[in-house]
Amino acid sequence: MRLIIGTHMDIVKSLLNLALVGGEWVLYLLIVSSILSLTIMIHKAYFFYRNRVQWDEFSEMITAFLNRGDIDAALDYVRMHVTPAARVLQAGLQNVDKGPDAVEEIMIGKRVAEKFKMESRLVFLGTLGNNAPFVGLFGTVLGIIKAFHDLAATESPNPSVVMRGVSEALVATAVGLLVAIPAVIAYNYFQRRVKEAVTQMEGASKILLVYLKSEEKTAEKAHARL
Repeated sequence: MRLIIGTHMDIVKSLLNLALVGGEWVLYLLIVSSILSLTIMIHKAYFFYRNRVQWDEFSEMITAFLNRGDIDAALDYVRMHVTPAARVLQAGLQNVDKGPDAVEEIMIGKRVAEKFKMESRLVFLGTLGNNAPFVGLFGTVLGIIKAFHDLAATESPNPSVVMRGVSEALVATAVGLLVAIPAVIAYNYFQRRVKEAVTQMEGASKILLVYLKSEEKTAEKAHARL
């Protein structure tokens, strides 16, 4: 029983010592997080800029090639683009000889891979945006605890000491908000771009599948007449 009580007291003492360290280390944590966040934003912004496409023009050209039955021309056209929709369509066009069902499965797998690539690292932005204010608040609480402890330890307490300590502690909350707001904005923006790209990939897949299935039905009718 004494061992358990002693262990609990040691844990409490360790937590008190941790609280008295102050919230300065929280500021360093937030600064490092903001640098990582900014790096991800720049990387994702470049990725989506490089993978942009004029969807109306792209879909019209693909439809025109397929209506003429020119698979090679359609394949050459999609190879000129570096967008997720083009890569999905390329995977399907390269396997048209396997039939519509196989092509559909291949393009579904490619869409999943492309979506995973677009969403990579976005979870960090979402997590940081949701939790950075709480991390900053935690640093503020630690700073206030330290300020009052320092006041109690002085022989002649001076309220200005506490006020200075509290004002410094509030900086952590401000920094937490400063880190969180851009992260939330960037996360929402990139998620919208992901949804747009997913819609385009699905649209491109349907264009090819409609063509392949119509060709299959035409071939079946021709075979039935024979």
